[in-house]
Amino acid sequence: MTRRQRDPIRPLSEEERQLLEQLSRAQREPAVHVVRAQLLLSVANGASYKDAAQSVGRRSGDAVSHLVSRFNDVGLGALEPRHGGGSKQVYNSEKRNVILQTVSSPPEPKQDGTVSWSLSTLQRHLRKQAAFSSISTYTLWRVLHEANWSWQASRSWCQTGTVKRRRKSGIVDVTDPDSQAKQS
Repeated sequence: MTRRQRDPIRPLSEEERQLLEQLSRAQREPAVHVVRAQLLLSVANGASYKDAAQSVGRRSGDAVSHLVSRFNDVGLGALEPRHGGGSKQVYNSEKRNVILQTVSSPPEPKQDGTVSWSLSTLQRHLRKQAAFSSISTYTLWRVLHEANWSWQASRSWCQTGTVKRRRKSGIVDVTDPDSQAKQS
């Protein structure tokens, strides 16, 4: 005999049921969305947590219980996975903007000891500020790559798809219109 469900699923609205049925049959949605939609529909149709879990190839009904509780709280947002582990992001958008502003401006040769930024020189420069006292080169690399910056043969960081070209009128920034498509 199974235990009583502590937090039974709330009644589904017609829109929610229709969306869950579409998601449960979807071919182009992420697999986690499809499985969670199938689980919620199964429980809404009267299956126990364990039976619902076994219907999609899972062993434990505990995860289904947590999914149903979350669905009762946030609705269809429960289909979206949350943070799956690892350390939380320490640097918010303001700090990321400071990093990008720093790397976009040239270093001071006398103060920073270089004429172009590398990850280690950028790290040394930023660690002088209290907000970045323990920043790693990996974090800098990740922030730069998320902002579409890459290390160029000229030994400097440049925004991907943007280059400086010498023209008769002087140095001009040229942007590749297909740079976003090439990155995907």
